[in-house]
Amino acid sequence: MERFPYSVLALAARIFPAAVFWQSGETKVNGWGLSDSAVDLFRDEYKLPLIDPTVAAYLAAFAEHFFPILLVLGLASRFAALALLFMTLVIEVFVYPDAWPTHGVWATCFLVIIARGPGIFSLDQLIARHFR
Repeated sequence: MERFPYSVLALAARIFPAAVFWQSGETKVNGWGLSDSAVDLFRDEYKLPLIDPTVAAYLAAFAEHFFPILLVLGLASRFAALALLFMTLVIEVFVYPDAWPTHGVWATCFLVIIARGPGIFSLDQLIARHFR
C-alpha cells in the first residue's frame, strides 16, 4: 500500500460511490422537479419510519445530487462522505438489508475519506495549501 499513492485511492473512493448515488438521484427527478414515481417509491417500497414519503423523496433527491458533487470535487469531502455514509446506513437498515456487501463497499470508501481525507486531487487540499 505504501507504494500505491494514497491520493489515487482516495480519488477512486470519492468518484465511484459518488457515481452510484448520482445515478440513484437521477431516477428521482424529472427535469428540475421530483418525478412522480419517487414519492411512490418512498411510500410503497422503502417505507422509511418517522418521515413523510414526500419529504424523504425530496431530501434523497437533493442529497444524492449535492453530496456526490462535493465528493467528486473534493470540497468538504469528509462532510460529504459522512452524509453519504449516513444515507448508506439508512438504506442498509431500512430499505435493502440484503445488499450488505454492496453497502459495505460504499461504507469502506466513505470511511477511508473520513479517516484520511480526500487526497491531493481535491479542492480541500488546494484550499488548505492556500491557507498554510
